[in-house]
Amino acid sequence: MSTTRPCSPGDRGPEPSGASGASEGRQVRRLSLDGESGVVPLARDFARQALHAWGWLPAATADRRAAAEDVLLVVSELVTNACLHAEGPDQLFLGCDNKVIRVEVSDRGTGQPTPRTPHRAGRPGGHGMFIVQRLSLDWGVVRTPGVSGKTVWAELGAPA
Repeated sequence: MSTTRPCSPGDRGPEPSGASGASEGRQVRRLSLDGESGVVPLARDFARQALHAWGWLPAATADRRAAAEDVLLVVSELVTNACLHAEGPDQLFLGCDNKVIRVEVSDRGTGQPTPRTPHRAGRPGGHGMFIVQRLSLDWGVVRTPGVSGKTVWAELGAPA
């Protein structure tokens, strides 16, 4: 697991839920998932709308389409893991600049996500963090002292 570039969610400043904004070329969106049902498709739809707003979709090339699909898959995997292993997700954060998109899912869980090792492709289940690791430039976990839960983040490269 990598934690080479952890960034505390509070470092970016407050953003209202679902809002988009720009700070030094960075666009952000947040979605509250606490108490919602059907959070995985809700999170994917939210991410798809953000990708449209940020010009990632509709994709003009196969590489751009693949980059957008990778983001949607990472969102799905992180939200699913929060549902299965961490008492459900609290919030989805998406941040985008010209080079990187950052996906963060906050939850109340105490566990530490890790890719299953050794990875066995034919074995059912347990592929989420392996997929996140393979698709991301980097990923990690941020914990805030004195606060329960954690934020699992992943960064993916913007399409060329």
